[in-house]
Amino acid sequence: MMSNNILKALKVLLVEDENNLATLLKNAIGDNFNEFIIASNGKEGIEKYHQHSPNIIITDIMMPELNGLEMAKELKKIDPKVQIIILSAFSDTEKLLNAIDIGVIKYFIKPFDPEELLEYILSISSELNNTMISLIDGFKFNKMTHNLYKDNKYIAITKRESKCLQLLLKNIQKTINDKFLKTTLWENEDVSDERLRTFIKRFRIKTSKNLIQNIKGRGYQIVLQ
Repeated sequence: MMSNNILKALKVLLVEDENNLATLLKNAIGDNFNEFIIASNGKEGIEKYHQHSPNIIITDIMMPELNGLEMAKELKKIDPKVQIIILSAFSDTEKLLNAIDIGVIKYFIKPFDPEELLEYILSISSELNNTMISLIDGFKFNKMTHNLYKDNKYIAITKRESKCLQLLLKNIQKTINDKFLKTTLWENEDVSDERLRTFIKRFRIKTSKNLIQNIKGRGYQIVLQ
């Protein structure tokens, strides 16, 4: 099995309703990546995208709840740069053209060799790894490793703080409201406004008061360099 340090930095989300194929792919290539997450339909795929912030998405087209193309459209609204690979049992020209219109980067027809898929991901891995984002006050955030740096020195942050940065960076120039932050950062918990404010305050103390901007009455926004 192919091994590569670049791949080890990547998180992959596979959205596939055929359980046998999903298991086969995970067993065949999953160990090459930092994480290999599986969702069984487009709706679950969007949920796991928010939870895990994958670097690349591999999805079937024909699925219940929300099909692959519909999911891809929604994800492209969230992050126009998200990398999506389509899997399909059909060599249907219309579906292929729709996938291209959405901005899908590759289209694999079933059945296919998992090694071919792995080799393709490796071929674009350097592009995927170019994800160091410059923030205000000398901070930089690596979207692959989810590490934060200040003047090139590593800053230790919690998983929830990292997830907060990822969420804000996925919505650059947009304001994230309190409710969405609370439900995303604290899954299945009833979180008060005060708890969120305390979390943001402590995060600012650890980093910079300028890093996360509070837009009064609307929510929070990340500040770039």
